[in-house]
Amino acid sequence: MSSQFQYLDLIDTLSERHIQLRETIENKWNKQSNIYLSNTEWFILAKIYQKETTIAYVTKQVGISRQATHKFIKNLEVKGLVEVFNVPHNKKDKYLKMTQLGEECYEKNIELKAKLEKKIAKSIGQENFTMLRELLKSDWGL
Repeated sequence: MSSQFQYLDLIDTLSERHIQLRETIENKWNKQSNIYLSNTEWFILAKIYQKETTIAYVTKQVGISRQATHKFIKNLEVKGLVEVFNVPHNKKDKYLKMTQLGEECYEKNIELKAKLEKKIAKSIGQENFTMLRELLKSDWGL
């Protein structure tokens, strides 16, 4: 067991591993691409990948303030990864659509995550990796 996780409870261990995985993927992406993306931007892209959705929906799903969501979406728009459109018959709400470049970036990121998963499976063993995935997906009764 890694000494940095030795005295953590389950919740803190999961949180630390999540941070570690997200940072690893973010760093790998940013080393290979000239389009810098934060974890929050990736999370927003995940919510709109292969569908059109409203900014209000993304705000609820991402769990950050409306102002912060608009800021991140504006950054994604400037980078050419999303387009923002008016919702017909609704002056307040807008919807998002990922551009072709956005989809390409997102799909490359999926490949990076798949490679990291293979590395983890090799490190802890395929059987343990499969069991871990199944345990994390199972109903925890929460």
